[in-house]
Amino acid sequence: MRVVFLGTPHFALPSLQVLVRSSYEVCAVFTQPDRPAGRGLKAQSSPVKRFAEESKIPVYQPQRIRSEENRPLLESFKPDFLVVVAFGQILPRWLLELPSNAPVNVHASLLPSYRGAAPVAWTILNGDSAAGVTTMLMEETLDTGPILLQRRVPFPPEITCGELEERLAEAGSELLIPTLEGLRMGTLQPSPQDTSKATLAPKITKEMAEISWDDPAIKIHNQIRALNPWPVACTIFDGQRLRIHRSLPATTPGQARTDAPGSIAALTQRGMQVWCGQGTLLELLEMQLPGRKRVSGRDFANGARLVPGENPFTWGLRG
Repeated sequence: MRVVFLGTPHFALPSLQVLVRSSYEVCAVFTQPDRPAGRGLKAQSSPVKRFAEESKIPVYQPQRIRSEENRPLLESFKPDFLVVVAFGQILPRWLLELPSNAPVNVHASLLPSYRGAAPVAWTILNGDSAAGVTTMLMEETLDTGPILLQRRVPFPPEITCGELEERLAEAGSELLIPTLEGLRMGTLQPSPQDTSKATLAPKITKEMAEISWDDPAIKIHNQIRALNPWPVACTIFDGQRLRIHRSLPATTPGQARTDAPGSIAALTQRGMQVWCGQGTLLELLEMQLPGRKRVSGRDFANGARLVPGENPFTWGLRG
């Protein structure tokens, strides 16, 4: 059975690796064009492209997959399945109708929840305790196709978006071959999504990184881990953008809070506790100034000579 694979980031890699190890023939890989990255802004290949080249699979990187000029090439592969995992472009109807069996997508949520570009980040932002993956038949509209297989994936309250994506990528890859086999054998029946229960997960933006210390600690904590590894939650310290990579909500003392949000409540073995909205406390565990390495919250506090009662974080306070 011939498969054309479309995918780009690390999330797509386990699914491609599973296909390559299987009896299916991956006859072509389509991925996004190389993008500038890093301090030197050098063009970098996607993880999917690098693995495909190592595996001697032909790789194609069209700027717009929808362009009619790509149609003869894609038709020439005569695929039985189209497998799409975080490709990053909307597919046209003619491409979805191309495979003789089906176009299949691996999506990082329990559809119909979190349709869209950033399901994992929004799962964490909303404070959920479990995520999931879905394989589905693809339609022209975004993430609306009938459900094939699903798996629920619980996760701990300290996990970051990047770490959860790794778990979900593996879970999705484990569903892929059973999905294709079920469709091929006619033993897997698609189930329509309940549109009334659909929620959206739009793209994450840099503007979402700004921390407001008068938000409750749990909301800020979810923001910090949902935006790790990008764009990374931040505040302003001494006129510089201070990125906060990890945190944990802390137990508040019995006495009433008198310090303003953003004030340091205490130094701990691993970090520093900061007052947040509604009298809650957040322990900052890992921080980073521009051009510096990541350090523990305690090392940062020691280096900056911070003491309880100070309010060093100025950006994000609502007036």
